[in-house]
Amino acid sequence: QVQLVESGGGLAQPGGSLRLSCAGSGFFTLDDYAIAWFRQTPGKAPGKEREGVGCISSSDGGTVYSDSVKGRFTISRGDDKNTVYLEMNSLKPEDTAVYYCSTDFGRSCDYYSEFEHWGQGTPVTVSP
Repeated sequence: QVQLVESGGGLAQPGGSLRLSCAGSGFFTLDDYAIAWFRQTPGKAPGKEREGVGCISSSDGGTVYSDSVKGRFTISRGDDKNTVYLEMNSLKPEDTAVYYCSTDFGRSCDYYSEFEHWGQGTPVTVSP
């Protein structure tokens, strides 16, 4: 069974940092696919609960980010070829959410907002 497993969430102070990990299990390797990160914040207006954070392609390793995290968050791949990281710096209270990694088993990030295969999520809370 193919699975994505997120980890690394927790509590951070404003201005602090966290690194989230997304690992693949089953008969596939994350290096072969574009991997996106999303966050979901319950209580936001309908249609606004889920936000795409960014994506890393497997075709050329290129990354894209949402405007809300650009310059603060970085997506990268691990040397083990089966882990994708989300490095989050200069955290703000509005970054509080459950973070998910996702894929559609393709190589491009062109339509990453539509990726449908998700992990179980890892919660991040940014608070003094």
